[in-house]
Order: sequence, then C-alpha cells, then structure tokens
Amino acid sequence: MAAAVMAALGFGSAASADVDLGALFEQEQTTLQAAPKNRMERFLGSSHGARKAKATQVEYTKGWIDSRPLPDGGSEFACLAEALYFEARGETIKGQFAVAEVILNRVASKQFPDTVCGVINQGTGRKYQCQFTYTCDGHKEVIREPRAYERVSKVARLALDGAATDLTQGATYYHTTAVNPRWARSFTRTARYGVHLFYRDERYRTASNN
Repeated sequence: MAAAVMAALGFGSAASADVDLGALFEQEQTTLQAAPKNRMERFLGSSHGARKAKATQVEYTKGWIDSRPLPDGGSEFACLAEALYFEARGETIKGQFAVAEVILNRVASKQFPDTVCGVINQGTGRKYQCQFTYTCDGHKEVIREPRAYERVSKVARLALDGAATDLTQGATYYHTTAVNPRWARSFTRTARYGVHLFYRDERYRTASNN
C-alpha cells in the first residue's frame, strides 16, 4: 500500500504529477478501514486497550486477582478463559499467566493459527490429535468451579489486554510434570511454574524472544 502511495505521489513516475491527493487519501482511508481489526492492531503495534493494560503492575497472588473487576469480552476472550480453566485452573496464578502467554505466543508465531480460538481449537475433531487435549478427549466441557473460572477469566482479560509478564521466554509449548512427551526433547526448556514445564521451538521466533 505504501508503494502505491509513493508511486501516485510521483516517486519514480513523472506521469503521476496530476494525481488528486484528496481522492488518493480518501481511497487509502477506505483501504485501512476495510482491513481486519486484529491485523491492523498488529501492524500498528498495539491497541488502546493494550497500552492501558501495560501500565498495570501484575501481582501473582489470588488476593490481587480477586480484587480485579469482573471481565468481559468477545469470542477470543471466551476461548482463552475456557482454555485456562481446563488447562490450568489448579495452577498458581503465575502458572496461569504463563499458560496464557504460551497461547498468545502461538498466535504471534507463523507456525500456528493467528487467532486465540484458532490456536486453541487446532486439530479439534480428531480424538487426542489436537493441541489442547480437553478439546478432543471426547468429554463435554462443563465448568463446575465458578470461582476458579472467575479467576482464570481475569487472567485471560489481562493477558489479552497486553499485561506484560514475559514469563516463558517465548515458549510455544508446555506440558505438566505428570507426562514426559517425546517432543519435549526437541525443544529448549525455558521455565517451570508449578507443575507446568515450558518450551521454545528455536526454529521459530516470536516477539517474546527476539
């Protein structure tokens, strides 16, 4: 798009000297408005909500999380809150933030889908062939612990709003200490929080480890 604007303004083409600048900028504005919101926010670097959240000093305690206002949001928020509930509700608060960070690192990586819901539901439909087991284990997802869900939903909201945690050094994988998957030998272990171990695939880089 920038190249088209430069060409129209006469950089590299004398034939464009009579361009109607008003019409040109109106066309550019229309193009920007038509772009998907999440793509534009990544292009511009951050959203207003992200800038606001980054000023928040995160405290990894249940008391601090409980003091936060009840969150809300759209499908991306719902997907992340659900994933944290089924993947990490029994984990420490720091561990929950770390799991959320892995999911968002995947969103930022070209190796995975570029939305939170896309990342979480990747492979769903093939039993035990998905990325997050709870989505393909054959059991219905039922939230039976509302207090735990309320907490992880607050973690999800803070993570999506851009609260800077930098807990996993760019990890895009994790597992619990109850299992020892073969894939872990291929990656770099970066952190441990509670019963979760975190790993980075050195072939791919995200904003967290550049």
